[in-house]
Amino acid sequence: MNPLLRLLVLATLLLGSGCASLSNAERDRAAGIAVQARSTVVDCDQPDRCALDSPLRALGGRAFAESHAGQPRHYATLLDEGEVSLVARLNLIRSATRSIDLQTYIFDKDDSARLVLDELQAAARRGVKVRVLIDQLSAISDLEILGALSGSHANFSLRVYNPTFGKARLNYFDYAASVVCCFRRFNQRMHNKLLVVDDALGVVGGRNYQDDYYDWDSEYNFRDRDVIVAGPEVREMAANFDAFWRAPRSVPAERLNDVGRTLLRQGVPAMPPADFRRPERVERVSEEANDPEFVRRTFVDTALPVASVQYVADLPRKHRRERASQPANGQHVTEPQLDALIASAQSEVLLQTPYLVLSKPAQQLFRTLRKREQAPRVVVSTNSLAATDNPIVYALSYKYKRRNLRELGFNIYEFKPFPLDAPVDYRNLLPAPLGSEVPPSQGKRSSLLGGSAAGSNARGSADNRASSGPRRGSADRNSASGRRRSTDGSEVERRVLRAETRPSFLGTKAVNKPLPVTRKGARMGLHAKSMVVDRRIGVVGTHNFDPRSENYNTEGAVIIDDPVFAEALAQSILRDIHPQNSWVVAPRAKPPVLSGLNYSVGKASEALPVLDFWPWRYATDYEFQPGPACPAPLKRQDPAFHTCYVAVGDFPEVNVGPKWLLVRMLTAFGAGLVPIL
Repeated sequence: MNPLLRLLVLATLLLGSGCASLSNAERDRAAGIAVQARSTVVDCDQPDRCALDSPLRALGGRAFAESHAGQPRHYATLLDEGEVSLVARLNLIRSATRSIDLQTYIFDKDDSARLVLDELQAAARRGVKVRVLIDQLSAISDLEILGALSGSHANFSLRVYNPTFGKARLNYFDYAASVVCCFRRFNQRMHNKLLVVDDALGVVGGRNYQDDYYDWDSEYNFRDRDVIVAGPEVREMAANFDAFWRAPRSVPAERLNDVGRTLLRQGVPAMPPADFRRPERVERVSEEANDPEFVRRTFVDTALPVASVQYVADLPRKHRRERASQPANGQHVTEPQLDALIASAQSEVLLQTPYLVLSKPAQQLFRTLRKREQAPRVVVSTNSLAATDNPIVYALSYKYKRRNLRELGFNIYEFKPFPLDAPVDYRNLLPAPLGSEVPPSQGKRSSLLGGSAAGSNARGSADNRASSGPRRGSADRNSASGRRRSTDGSEVERRVLRAETRPSFLGTKAVNKPLPVTRKGARMGLHAKSMVVDRRIGVVGTHNFDPRSENYNTEGAVIIDDPVFAEALAQSILRDIHPQNSWVVAPRAKPPVLSGLNYSVGKASEALPVLDFWPWRYATDYEFQPGPACPAPLKRQDPAFHTCYVAVGDFPEVNVGPKWLLVRMLTAFGAGLVPIL
């Protein structure tokens, strides 16, 4: 764009956005109003700040007590279930005696987010130092809430990372202006997700603070994963958080232009009262977070002593790069570590990512693995189009299925929108409170619920063979209380499926929402970011293994070198790729004639940056059909694969319509978007 024209467009957009900045004097006045209003009253004068007596918090103390110079001791617990992970967070916040650091990409104001926010403020009032750091792009956008938080208590601090135009809340003009003036900076987001309590326990994983991540949305929820780590490595998490907290791009909420105007106009507003959509559910998880026996059974008894723990995370300096083409010069931390782990694989890589779009260096890494004489098997768990919250990304994943299968050797499983064996309490998704309309028998587990025992033959004839039984290493409410879930196609599921589907709150634009599907009800989408190498090393974090994570976002992950933990994580991923939960992506059965011509034309079409319209793609999705001749799932390379699997189409369960057509158009014309996806 001509520089003069660019300047004129930017000026027009800035006028429309109303983004005139406060002067330094006005900003100082606003900050002074917030500071002056902060209460210094502390509810508790006890040395422990009246912290909840928690077996989980005690596990952190035990890890430090058992650690010696050169021999640190750690414990790790996987958090597969959404609501259980919320209970863990509440318990840890209530058990804090000194400090709480919370870092996240999204912080909403719905039931789960407001519950956590209220708990953080309560901790501050009893004397705990609370610091909350949220990325601006998906931060709390309610100026009344932000203004109230900025002046709530001397022990509570809130900062916003990389605020565009110094604002907390953006309008469409702001988005447009940011693309014109500062595209790269606007896209540099803090994607890290971290909760650190007393520098002793940390929670790392994919979950943000929004109902979708805790199985509390009645129409769309994420299948996600966190890990609780107890022990000395948590200090590295705290140090990384502190680096972000002190970064120039982390701005106190009261110093933002729109929050500052609110403070100058009306002073510190009162915190809007919590208006919980499902108060009985909030009360239930609150009680469970206070229940020491529940906490012990769910989080402590399932914790694994692990041999080696490393927290790797990017630092704010990653965002100093002006262009992705510039040398990283040590600015990237997470990506090189993960690449090295993949390169070290000898027998197997289990990779789980919601967005299967690879950068060129990542493609080369997997091609190198593929060329080995004894190439490791690569299994990928990702979203189907019907399950994903990001159809744009899926369109590019779809474009390169042939490459991923044939050239990179991937074995791909696409998560279903209505998985029959997901780690979720389906009754949580009902629009009405839990009640007598759910028969007691529906609380029983199916033969697969609860995951796979560590001794299962999951490495047999199929990647996705799982056995029943409780799992060590993974917090499972079912094993703790025996009162949850039904996935046997009975009344609970039918009741849920009567609800009308709506797109996730996360999709702020029509093109970036889940697509309409052929069934109604509460669907799920994969959001977990995990990896297992050789059943020896397990990784749980925020990195999506995509170009955006490599070039734009800051990310973090826990790497645990321990075969027992790695097996527990592997079983969790294998459960997700079981036929009840995922379709298999495989080459189509070859037609009797012209198969070679079809392959060649399809490959040439795929290579086109635009006009990739070839309709007969190399691969499609398949559904397992069990029977006497097909007693167990097969690998796609098995000669009997097409006997035991039936093709269900490229986009199973997706309604054909304008949005479906948009995905197809993005496949044809969207190759240039890959570097920012």
